This record gives sequence, C-alpha cells and structure tokens, in this order.
Amino acid sequence: MRSAVCGLALLFVLLSQVQAFMPDGGSGNTHVTITSNAVINKIYEVCEAVAESEGRDFKPTGSSVEELLRACLGSATGQVSSAKFHEALNQIYMQNGVVDRDFMTSDPNHFNSETFIEGRALITNGIAAVKASIRKGSFQAARETLGRVLHTLQDFYSHSNWVELGNKEPYSPLIRPDLTIKNIADVNTPTCSDCASGTCPNQLLPSIIKEKKLTSGYMGLLSANKPKGKCSHGGDTDLSSAQNPRGGISKDERRTHNQGYHDTAVKLATEATLELLENIRGAAGNKEYLRLMGIARSAVLCFVIDTTGSMSDDIAEAKRVAFNIIDSKKGTQDEPSEYILVPFNDPQFGPLIRTTDPNVMKDQISKLGAKGGGDEPEMCLSGLQLALTGAPASSHIYVFTDASAKDKHLEKTITALIRSTKSTVSYFMTQKTKSKRDVGRSAFQLYYDLALASGGQAIKVSKSDLPSATDIIADTSTSALVTILQKASNPGSSEIFSFLLDALVSNVTVYITGDSVQFTLRSASGESQSNSVSNGNLAVIQTVGNLWRVQLNSPIETGLWNISIESTQPYTIKVSGQSAITFIYDFVEEFKGPHPGYAAIYSRPQTGLPAKLLLTVTGQKGAEALKVQEVALVEVSGSLVADGVIQEMGGGNFLVTVNKVPEGEFVVMMKGEDMATSSRFQRQSTTQMSLSKVIIKATVNSTLLPGEDFTLPYNVMTKGTGGTYSMTIGNDRDIPLTYNKKLDLVSGISTESAVTLKPPAGTTSGTEITLTIAAEGPGGADSNYVVLRLSVLAKVTDITPPLCEIVGESGICLSDCTNSTWELSVNITDGNGSGIEYIAIQQGRGNFSQTTVDNGGIDVVMGLYSASCCSPDVTLSVVDKEGNVGKCSYSVQRSGGVSLGLSLPLWACLLFSALNMLRDVLPLS
Repeated sequence: MRSAVCGLALLFVLLSQVQAFMPDGGSGNTHVTITSNAVINKIYEVCEAVAESEGRDFKPTGSSVEELLRACLGSATGQVSSAKFHEALNQIYMQNGVVDRDFMTSDPNHFNSETFIEGRALITNGIAAVKASIRKGSFQAARETLGRVLHTLQDFYSHSNWVELGNKEPYSPLIRPDLTIKNIADVNTPTCSDCASGTCPNQLLPSIIKEKKLTSGYMGLLSANKPKGKCSHGGDTDLSSAQNPRGGISKDERRTHNQGYHDTAVKLATEATLELLENIRGAAGNKEYLRLMGIARSAVLCFVIDTTGSMSDDIAEAKRVAFNIIDSKKGTQDEPSEYILVPFNDPQFGPLIRTTDPNVMKDQISKLGAKGGGDEPEMCLSGLQLALTGAPASSHIYVFTDASAKDKHLEKTITALIRSTKSTVSYFMTQKTKSKRDVGRSAFQLYYDLALASGGQAIKVSKSDLPSATDIIADTSTSALVTILQKASNPGSSEIFSFLLDALVSNVTVYITGDSVQFTLRSASGESQSNSVSNGNLAVIQTVGNLWRVQLNSPIETGLWNISIESTQPYTIKVSGQSAITFIYDFVEEFKGPHPGYAAIYSRPQTGLPAKLLLTVTGQKGAEALKVQEVALVEVSGSLVADGVIQEMGGGNFLVTVNKVPEGEFVVMMKGEDMATSSRFQRQSTTQMSLSKVIIKATVNSTLLPGEDFTLPYNVMTKGTGGTYSMTIGNDRDIPLTYNKKLDLVSGISTESAVTLKPPAGTTSGTEITLTIAAEGPGGADSNYVVLRLSVLAKVTDITPPLCEIVGESGICLSDCTNSTWELSVNITDGNGSGIEYIAIQQGRGNFSQTTVDNGGIDVVMGLYSASCCSPDVTLSVVDKEGNVGKCSYSVQRSGGVSLGLSLPLWACLLFSALNMLRDVLPLS
C-alpha cells in the first residue's frame, strides 16, 4: 500500500521547469518530485501513528488522495475533498520554485560558490521560523518558508561535491545548528581540473577527494570571474564555466556522464527532506503537522460580529447558530476544524480569537455583549481584515452588522485580501424599524460589492427574521463544498442561467439575493417549478428578506438544468453543493534565468498578455477518473466566455492559456466528465478577478526581529498611463509604516521604493504580519496590489536539542499480546537550555507519566511509558521552548515468556541514570 500511496505524488511537470533539479529523458527528478515523495511518505507515516494512537485502523481503500485523507481523518461520515491538501502542497511547491526567480543571483540560497555557512544559516533560521509559525497557527506562512528552505537544502546535494566524496547519508549539520560544518575548502585551495568538453565524469582534484574537502561550483550569471582553480557550477548560463578550469560539477540534470552522481544526489536530497520534515513534525506534534500539510476537516466556522448596543438579537442568533453547528456536526467530516471569532465596535475591533476547541468557541461567543454604539457607522472592515488574514485560505466568513462601515478607506485592502485568500464573505445586514441606525441599500452598497467580489451573499433581513436566514451558514459550514454556478445582474434583467448537475454532487442549493425577484426552475428532463410553489416536485423554496433559498430534492436528476429570473432590481444567483470533484488554481507568469519556468501571481494578472493558469483537479477516486473538457474565464455580470487552451501536465494538473481575457470581472469555469459514471460536471471558482496594467513586485527575503526596523523594497511599473500614483500600504497588526504615499511613474519603466516597519519589542516569535501594498493610478482608473506574509522571529539563543535517554524496560510480552503490558523508563533534560516545553507520544498507544526533579538548578524529567504488548513501538518527542527536538524510540520484542525487566526497581534506576546523564552533559563541579 505504501507504494500505491507514493503513486499519489504525480506532480507538476510544469513546476519541474522552475527547479534546479531538472528533468531529462523522462527522469523527472525535480525539486517538486523530491519534495512530494518525501511529503507523501511522511504523511503516510504520521497518519499511521495518529490512527494507532486513536485505536483505529489506517487502511486507505485506494490510491487516490481522497481515500488517503478519509483513512487519515477517520471513519466519520461525509464527503472528503482534497482541495485544501493540494492547496497546501502548492504553497510549498510554488515558494520552492520562486527561489530560482527571486534569489537567482544569491549564492547562499543555492549553496553556490562554497557559501556553506551562509546557506546553512538560511536553512536553520527558516526551520526555526516554520516551527514558530506553526505554534502561532500561521500555517500558510510556515508552508511558504518551508518551500524556500527545502529548495536550498536540496540544492546542496546537486551543487556541492558531497556525493563525489562518496557520502551515502544526508549531511545533518545542514539542519542542526548545534553541529559544525567541517573541512570546507578555503578560497585559495584549487578544487577542480580542467574539462574542455564540459562532460567529464568527475573534475575534482585527487587531493580534494583524499582530504574530503567540501566545495561547490561557482556560478557566474553576470561575470565569468571566479577564484583560481575553483570548480564552476556549469551549464550554458554559467559564464565562469568557460574559464579554466572549464566545465562544472552540477548534478541538476541527469546526463550520460553523471547519471550515478545525479541519482545519488536525488536520493540524498529526498532523505534530507524527510529528515527535515521529521524534525518539524517532532516540534509540531502529529495533529499540527497534518494541519501544516492541509490535512484537516475542510469546514471552518468564522464569525465577524458587530457588538454595538442594537446588536443583542444578532449576537444571540450567532450564538444559536454556532452552538447548533458545533453540536450537530460533532464526529462527522462536516465538523469544523477551526473556529474564528472577531468582534468589532467603534473605535475598537478585535481581537481575533482562533481555536480548534469547540468549547472555547462556545465560551467566547457567549461572552459577547452588545454595548455602546448608536453613532453609526462602525469599524466593520477592520474586523473583516483580521478575519481574512487570520482564517485559512478559502474560508467562509460571516459578518453580522446593522451599520455601515466607518473605515471605508480599507476597501481596496479588503478586496486585495479576498482575491489573495480566495475566501468568501457573506453579510447578514439587519435593522430595527424606525431605528436611528436604519440604513438602506446605498449605505450597505459596499457590503453588496464585497460579497459579490468574494462569491458570498449580502442578505438584508429584519432582526426578527434573522434566524430564518442563517440556515445558509449551516449549508456552507460543510466539507467538500463546491460552487457550480455564480452570476450577477446589475441592473436587473430577465435572464436564463444554465448549469450542469452530475451524479457525484449532493445537497444542491440555489441562492438568489435581490428584491422583487421572480423565477422558474427547470430540471434536465423539462419539469418546472416557480418561486410561488414553496414545496414542489423539484425543490423546497424558502424566502426571507432579500434571500431565496432553493433546496433541490433528492435524488437529484443529472443533466443540464436552468433557472429563468425576472427582476428590474440587481440580483445574484449561486448554485452550490457537496462533491469531491473540484479544482484549485493559481494565475502564473513565466520567468527567465538558468532554470526558467512559471511562478504564481499574487495580484491581478497583467493586461495585454494571455492569462495563464495552473489548475489542479481532484475527484473521489483521484484525478485519473476525470476528464477535463473545458476551462474558461467567464464574466460574472455578463455573458462573455473566454475559452482556454488546455495542456495536460499529468497528475490532475493542467496549464491553461486564455488568449483573449474578459475586460471586466471574471471567474474560472471548468467542465468535464466523470468517467466512472459518464456524468458531465461543472464547477466554478467564487473569487472575482480582473486585469491590470499596473505591476507591483516585492520579495520577502528574511524574517523580522522584534523591536528592529525592517525595510522591504518593492517596485511599481505601469504599462498604461504614467503620472502620480497613490500608494496605500497597510498591515493587520496596526504596526506604524513609513513609505512614500505618492510615486511618479513613467509608462514601461519600473520605479523602486520601500516600506519600513518595526514590530514591537515584545512581539512573540511566529507572529505573522500580513502586508498589503496597493497602487492606484491618476483618477482611480487602474490599480493593483500585492499581499505579503511576513514572519517575526526573535533571536534564537538555544540551539541544542533536549536529551532523551532510555534507562530501562520492564515487562513480559508473550506471543499473545492481548493480556500483557510493558514499560519503558526514560530520563529527559534540557540542561542549561531554554527548558522543556512539552513531551509527546509521537508513535505508540500507551500512557506516559513523569516526575521532575531538581539537581543543582537543572530540571530532570523522569518518565515512565506503559503500553499493551499489542502496541510494541514507541517514539517520544521532547521539545524545548525554542523548538529543538530530542527523541527516544524503542520497540519491544515479543517472546515466549522471557522477561525484559531489569534487576533494579525502575524508579531507582531512573534516579541513578539521571545523575549519570547530568555528569555527561554538565560540569558538576
């Protein structure tokens, strides 16, 4: 089964083109395949350990990602979507790839030019940042950093001579700052012989091999100069490779002259990746590690609530809905994996409360009270900004308010965050009759616009009718939620909207928002039902306020349905359901260099160029059971459909090129066929996108230090009209920023600027700062944005992992394990380090008890692990406050009654060994 699951790692050939490990002749060894093979193997291992700890089997029923995820998450009912898993992996892969673009000339990022100390620092600092981000729940920041770190780590094995020196194991000092990198060739030591052909099997000088000197190739992208006698990286773009000694020692590509070295480099890079992932797993724990990899129940419950005095009814309804979802979905795949709550008032907003514990959510929402206010408007967008930056990507966020926004200056920031996160925002807008806070559509228009931009709903109801409207929250707080159709009409008109329903979609609901709406629903076979029939042959129809909720009856007839709508007022329609068939996507752009390829665009794509998308398709039995037939960009408020040219890349991945892009707002539409059922399907993205002539480029190259200035350079260019552009830069931590608010741009010329910020001195490691940079042209004619995630990391003073020592085992394990137990005793200490943060059972289904003793100011933990002989393996993970990891692993052997016990009583043995261990690690004089 493990080999079948490894087959899930069918990965982006497209992304392979951006990597330093390059494919050749079908080899396909790239940074992406190396990373994915390691990731899938580690996920399988962690899922097995979690299942064992919970006393259940881990037996994927097939080789698809969905079947792996279902087995990993348990036997709970409900559909499973792998979209968030693919989304998480793509974040790692994309950041891995952009190292070749953003840090093309940086030697340490690639271990070029013998920069081993500097390269190792990038890795170890990055690992510390990943661990800190996980502790703070900032998983996207952790994934992005992890991707960059893995690129540098893997490059060591293809760019250095580690393989040529005959090494068969990864070089652990690269990820262990407590170990020393030894025997580096100094700058004056020649390392290579001349190779005129550039295809010599091994150019290293015999003295380098004999003395085990560590070296790497020099890379001359801008200059041919290199120190005398030094190896070059090699390749057409390396100018130094034409200087004596010619050639190069790169093992990026599998060529005739270096096949063995290349294969070994790939093997060691994979093993090193596994070693690094295991280190992070040990620090994070099994459950948090799986969340890092996007393996969690997909539903997230996120409320942003106005707490001013007139909102008591709304708060009570939000509490009722939250309690109902928590209680009714417990133990199912629809149970939310995370709960987020953001209150706002005026002038206060926040804090963001984020928890995986449903009881904490219940407690926090119960504490909310309605007070103050009365001087509408309120700080709604500030609260929403916290939710958008704090919630996972692709979340559904629900805003409760009866007031317009006071902080409208944040509109462009909110729009940028919606597009960046692909999250959906729905508003519940209430009012009291004859209230001073009574507002009409014009005052709420911003909410209508933001809801439409995100693919959400803007629902306006009376406070007494609010309980009837919040059913939509239960509908969308579910796993495997997909959008089948989303359209808008403004001004209102008479239109017919068609949509495909397939055999693998369930719980289909149509939502229509708008005033004075009439509609008729028609099935694939021609049956119809008008909005005046509340309980008909096709659906159950409910109406409250400006919302129509149309729940299709089961079983659902497959085929082409349509709904005709008549209204003179603006309206929206959305068709959604539950299905494992879905897609994720990123707009990408091509870049040049030694390893050219594609990188994700985290802003609006550029006007005047074909739009390119990297699209990943998932299904219940894997992508191989699906046939993608159409991918198009479609107008939400129009009829234009811009078809794309589809290039299949393997493993459910497609490169789509759209040559003529709609000029207005558009979304992505995909159609295809499920080959198992011969049923055609239709899926649509929710987040609206548009093109821009403005281009903003910024690169995050390090973490931020608390209490110190951090300057981030960025470039702005327009392909449109030049002039004075307004710059708006903001962050979700309310940290003061220093930057030029106006930039004079000349068309076609890039202008450089910078923003400086200083995290407060007390900012904890792992704190994520979401920075939004927006540029707007003269008169607001054009604009664009870029969203960056910055991580704060305090200086790490403890780099030594805790020590875990096995000092004894006891018990009799017979061939029949059911009635026998065993015990393991351990001593644990962190010496003079930062101190033990926690001890966890990483593998095994047993119990761990501990006692701490003080010895001269040093804490020693004496631990006892006990388990059934049916659970013979254990790994204890010991993590200190800096995230350094120590481990104890043991496997008990079953025997026909032979005791594994020691002659000394266990606790006496523990104390005796603790004192001996202290003598080993500390001066006891």
